[in-house]
Amino acid sequence: MEKRIATELGLKIEQIKAVLKLTEEGGTIPFIARYRKEKTGELDEVEIKAILDRHKAITQLEGKRTDALEKIEALGSLTPELKEALHVATTLQQIEDLYLPFRPKRRTKAEIAREAGLSPLADWLRDTSNWSDGKFVALCKGMDEKDAIAGAKAIIAEEWGEQQDVRQRTRRAASEAGQVVTKEKKGAQDEKKVFGQYYAYEERVKSIVPHRILAINRGESLGVLSVKVAWDEERVLAPLLRRYERLVPKKKAIVTEAIKEGYKKSVAPAIEREVRNMLTEKAEEQAIEVFGKNLRQLYMQPPMKGKVMLGLDPAYRTGCKWAVIDATGNLKEVGVIYVTMSEAKANEAKSILSELVDKYGIELVAIGNGTASRETEAFVADWIKRHPQAAFTIVDEAGASIYSASEIARTEFPDLQVEQRSAISIARRLQDPLAELVKVDPQSVGVGQYQHDVAETKLKETLEFVVETVVNQVGVDVNTASEPLLGYVAGLTKATAKKIVERRNAEGPFKTRKELLKVPRLGAKAYEQAAGFLRIQDGVHPLDRTPIHPEQYATVERLFARIGLDLESVGTERLRSELAALALDETAASLEIGLPTLRDIIEALERPGRDPREALDKPILRKDVLTLDSIAVGMEFQGTVRNVLDFGAFVDIGVKESGLVHISKLSKGRVKHPLDVVSVGDIVTVWVTSIEVERGRIGLTMVKP
Repeated sequence: MEKRIATELGLKIEQIKAVLKLTEEGGTIPFIARYRKEKTGELDEVEIKAILDRHKAITQLEGKRTDALEKIEALGSLTPELKEALHVATTLQQIEDLYLPFRPKRRTKAEIAREAGLSPLADWLRDTSNWSDGKFVALCKGMDEKDAIAGAKAIIAEEWGEQQDVRQRTRRAASEAGQVVTKEKKGAQDEKKVFGQYYAYEERVKSIVPHRILAINRGESLGVLSVKVAWDEERVLAPLLRRYERLVPKKKAIVTEAIKEGYKKSVAPAIEREVRNMLTEKAEEQAIEVFGKNLRQLYMQPPMKGKVMLGLDPAYRTGCKWAVIDATGNLKEVGVIYVTMSEAKANEAKSILSELVDKYGIELVAIGNGTASRETEAFVADWIKRHPQAAFTIVDEAGASIYSASEIARTEFPDLQVEQRSAISIARRLQDPLAELVKVDPQSVGVGQYQHDVAETKLKETLEFVVETVVNQVGVDVNTASEPLLGYVAGLTKATAKKIVERRNAEGPFKTRKELLKVPRLGAKAYEQAAGFLRIQDGVHPLDRTPIHPEQYATVERLFARIGLDLESVGTERLRSELAALALDETAASLEIGLPTLRDIIEALERPGRDPREALDKPILRKDVLTLDSIAVGMEFQGTVRNVLDFGAFVDIGVKESGLVHISKLSKGRVKHPLDVVSVGDIVTVWVTSIEVERGRIGLTMVKP
């Protein structure tokens, strides 16, 4: 199995064996990727997950093969030829095809006919002997001749349709030459013509792109579209019927009719379902992959730490809820202002905000992008003219309402209303996106494509992997992190995360990583997996604020003795100078560690508080507001990529609706997928190519006109 996985993934067999062994020993993907680089050949998290996924898939395949062999053998039907065919099968579908004739059946017409003793009649109709009325009557078992023929035809059709080559030929025709054909259903409710392009549409199965499949599926599920896969059935049947050319005409007519009926009623629909499922599965895989990459970029957005912020959750009638958080995210005050009801109310709101600026020194205003967002933005832009020290930005509030009503939010702010919690979340999303977004179901954060139309289990598994990977790459401050954030740390569970917070609340901040071993239910294995990803910023041991694993502390002490410095010099210029002068190969050998581990140690010692998110584009801060009426074709803007889909990217340029940069306008050259060019959170230069005021649509290009 290891050899097969290595070949499929283009890796060395030693790498596969190492990953499987480390996983079997309880190693998590983040831990293996970060702290066992020498054993895996420096495989990253994605490569390690790919190995584990293939191992799981192949294990399932072997289980299916064994199950089929055992069941067929128990029936006494396992011929040498069938056994060999099952052994060489490389896909679940091939095994399913081979096992199909032996699968326990419901009481089909064919099964009822067999019970009536009509199998000999079916066999006789398929052999090359001449027709004999006497023989025919005898084989009818006293039944009405018409009923007997119908029963025999059912047996012939079923047994013919279960042949592997029949299904393979049909499958090949449907998948390689078939067309996906869609039509508008009579009486369909689609007032906005959302699915208009599919009212009379067809495209080859081989070339149809994933996002169109998911759109078609949605249209079908909503009762707007009828969908089928069509192919040349006669072309498939012709060579399959030739094997009955030698039958006498009367037999041939019955057998041919049986096969054609069986093909139409059973084989073709089954293969059509297979092809639809195959297309859907591929489309879901693509959608999940895109969603995962978008989610990763969203979680990796750089924090705006160290700034006092005002979060605004816009609304019309019920008012705009506000919350002030300090530089470390602690809530200072909440309230409500009315910015759209009247001039008097708006002026009162401005006075309240000005008092808050004077009281707390607010530097940034985070405005949620929901209902009344742009009206609130216009209000803030006008108010901020008198407070030039402050700026504002729009924050995607997708999922904020879900968080606000969650158990997590109720625990954090039991005395606040749902809307007030939402304003806090909006502010915190700007201050530290990762720490806040982990409190929300990943499916609800608004950067996916048809995420509600894909397999939920697979989507959840992928998204949790993305979140876990990002959390562990960034690292977590064990003394400030929330339970949800701690729960994503390698080796920890929701239960141990809760115990960490309980101990922190009861006994004060952790002073060393070793103190984590005193947390109930956090054993040695969990500590091994988690310790390197948990930081203690103002602890006793200088290395506890770095990503260096405690298992390497003794190694680091030997390194410091070698260069004549102590641990208090971590992060200093002098230490950086000494480390830069080291001969890495020689040093690694003398310390008895691998070169990858030494490089990681040196990087951590040089920049102990480094946050990998800092290298990414920070949010665009604004002091004015744009409207759809104020822009024109040809204008240039700096915008933020909000979402990336198969067909392009949506970019926020400060207008109510994000504009679309179609895949063809992302670059001068051909773009295979938008993610090859842009990512969520990127700051890009765009030019307006079209404006549809009535539909609220803006066309953009990243190719300079």
